[in-house]
Amino acid sequence: MGKYVDGFVIPISKKKLPAYRKMAHVGAKVWKKHGALEYFECIGDDLNPALPGVKFPKMAKTKKGETVIFSFIVYKSRKHRDSVNAKVMNDPIMNQPMNMPMPFDMKRMAFGGFKTIVEF
Repeated sequence: MGKYVDGFVIPISKKKLPAYRKMAHVGAKVWKKHGALEYFECIGDDLNPALPGVKFPKMAKTKKGETVIFSFIVYKSRKHRDSVNAKVMNDPIMNQPMNMPMPFDMKRMAFGGFKTIVEF
């Protein structure tokens, strides 16, 4: 049985990247503490490759001054993901009031769970 991945695509203002990085660092610690195998936060670097297809900025509907965050969390299985996420949502750190607003528009974030079909 392959691993399970939660994936996220987030358009974000470049000005808000320091706040996002701070928030993501806390998230990484919490998810890993509760059993996530791996946790990645990636910022767009080559978002207009010469390959055909829809580019991330178009898909994420970025605006002027924005870029794209691609993040993913790896688990043993969907059952493991559900267990880890339940623990994360009950973690005291996640239930503290935020001292800052979210550094991105959550309505524009895309996310979902994925079964791996190839692991090498």
